[in-house]
Amino acid sequence: MTGSDNPLHRSGTDRMVAGVCGGFARWLGWSSTVVRVLYVVLSILSAAFPGILIYLLLWIVMPLDDRRPGGEPVRSDFR
Repeated sequence: MTGSDNPLHRSGTDRMVAGVCGGFARWLGWSSTVVRVLYVVLSILSAAFPGILIYLLLWIVMPLDDRRPGGEPVRSDFR
């Protein structure tokens, strides 16, 4: 289910820190818990430092998902 119908974004709702793992989980169609556990395990096995740098880089590069959980876009003009 990857592609233009499901673009890769940071999750605005399923987040622990910045929503990077939640965004990957939504994009892959996996549980966010599984993605987080895999990310931590891979980070530890690679001496943690590269995993932290990659997370920070993805936090900067990945756009934030501006949709609510039901798929409705969040309006930017609050009146």
